[in-house]
Amino acid sequence: MQFSPGCLVLVFSLFHSAPRAPATVVEDFNHVERCKDSLYMGTPPRGIIDAKLKKICQRYADKPRFVTLYDPQKRIPVYSAYSFKKTEGDRRVDYPWMYEPQLAEVDGNGNMLPFPTGYLHMKFEDSQAVLDDYSDVVLYERGHLNPDQHQSDPHDRASTYTLTNVVPEIREFNIGPWREHEERIRVRLNNYCRGTAFIVTGVTTTGHMIRRNNQYRVAIPEDVWTAYCCTDYDRNSPHEVRIRFPSQAALAKNAKEGNMVHEITVQDLENFLKTRMDVEQNLQLFYDNCISPSPLPLYLHHTI
Repeated sequence: MQFSPGCLVLVFSLFHSAPRAPATVVEDFNHVERCKDSLYMGTPPRGIIDAKLKKICQRYADKPRFVTLYDPQKRIPVYSAYSFKKTEGDRRVDYPWMYEPQLAEVDGNGNMLPFPTGYLHMKFEDSQAVLDDYSDVVLYERGHLNPDQHQSDPHDRASTYTLTNVVPEIREFNIGPWREHEERIRVRLNNYCRGTAFIVTGVTTTGHMIRRNNQYRVAIPEDVWTAYCCTDYDRNSPHEVRIRFPSQAALAKNAKEGNMVHEITVQDLENFLKTRMDVEQNLQLFYDNCISPSPLPLYLHHTI
C-alpha cells in the first residue's frame, strides 16, 4: 500500500432535481453519473448504518474514479469500493496528497484539491484528516484502501492519493503482510478474472486514536478487511484458484505482530463484521452475494 494522489472529487446533491449540480456529499452513489460504476451491479454494501457517515464519489480529472464511505468524526474511511484494473503493479509515488473540501463546505467547486503549502483553515481539519495528523507518528503509515497498484490509468492511480482513502496502518503490517496480499490479489485477478472485478476494502475500529495537539484526531483501525467479486472468471483455472471465485475475502489485524492475512469467504467476513461494526444483520457486501450467472441458458439447466 502506498501513498501520495491527485484526485478531483465532484459530488452531487440528492436534494436537487438536477443531478449535475455540485453540492456537499452524495446521499446515494447512484445520484452521480458513473459513480456507481465502481460498485458490483451498481449497488453499495447493504446494512451499514451510515447516518453520520459521508458518501464520497471520488472524482479526478472530471471523471468519477471510485467511491468512499467516510466517517468525519473518526476522520478515516469506513470503506472504499472500486473496480480493479489490470496492471503490472509498478508503483508511482509522485502524486500530491489531496483533501476533500466538500466535506467542509457547501459552496466548493466540487473538486478534490492538493493540500496547500500554507495555512489550512481549521474547518477542513474538523471534518477530515490532514497531513499534520500523520507527520509526527512513527508507528503508522498512510495505508490505501484503494491501492494505486490495483489501477492502471495514471489518473486512476492519482485519484487514490487522497487522505479520504487512507487509514493509519502499522508500518510493519503495511509494508509486509498487507502489501503482499494486495500483490497476490492483483496477480490472481490479472490472470483469472475475465470480466470486471469489484473490490471493497475497509476497516474496523475499537476507539484507539492518533492524538495531535492534545486532541484525538484520527481513528486507528483494529482490523483491515477486503473482498472481491468477479463473476466472469476462467473456469479452467487450477482448482486452488477456482475455489476463490466468484468471490473471496480477507481479514487481518493492523498490528506489528500477529498480522497474518487470512483468506476467508465473503460470508464469513460479513459474519465477523456484524460483531465489530455498526451494521445490521442483513449486511451484504455484494449484491445478491456475487452469485455467478450461469453460463448455460435456462433450457439446458436440467442437463447439469
